[in-house]
Amino acid sequence: MTPNPDHAHWIDLAPGHAAWLALPPSGRGPGLVLFQEIFGVNAHIRAVAGQYAQDGFVVLAPDLFWRQAPRVELGYEGEDRQRALALMQSYAPDQAIADIGAAVAALRARPEVAGGKVGAIGYCMGGRMAYLAAATTDVDAAVPYYGGGIHAQLERVAAIRCPVQFHYAERDDHIPLAAVEQVRQAFAGRPAEVHVYPLAQTLF
Repeated sequence: MTPNPDHAHWIDLAPGHAAWLALPPSGRGPGLVLFQEIFGVNAHIRAVAGQYAQDGFVVLAPDLFWRQAPRVELGYEGEDRQRALALMQSYAPDQAIADIGAAVAALRARPEVAGGKVGAIGYCMGGRMAYLAAATTDVDAAVPYYGGGIHAQLERVAAIRCPVQFHYAERDDHIPLAAVEQVRQAFAGRPAEVHVYPLAQTLF
């Protein structure tokens, strides 16, 4: 389905830094920052944004690789996959923190959100970004899906004040169940849920 340009389009967060904005049918609602996988804000991520918008959210999907390859859209195999991995590896942690903060602030300032709550959600690399949003910004909730590397940044847990809901596949070549258990233990007693889906397998 082709997005309605009145409800879904690119906007500028700063010179050279774009984000995909998807509005709900009502034109306003709570905010949701959607963090991309390593493949850019591609057709899949824009479709996911559209789905959440249909559920009533004002969705902002920031282009995280805007410094290296603005608005890059990559496939999931072959040379595209290798380029995506290279982009992820060159994406510095301080750049990620800056981009996360900019996206959350921009969405909160949107008139369509009008002072409402703002959450963060992300997939794979974006799952880690959603976790970092919980640790470094004022988001009201965060939902990381199979966020790689979270278990290596658990020193940030003490800074998290919002509810967090984690989702993992039982079979993930990049996130062993031992890492998931580390996350579970680090969030014990906090407003957090850790869901592991039996027999599910991540593909990327």
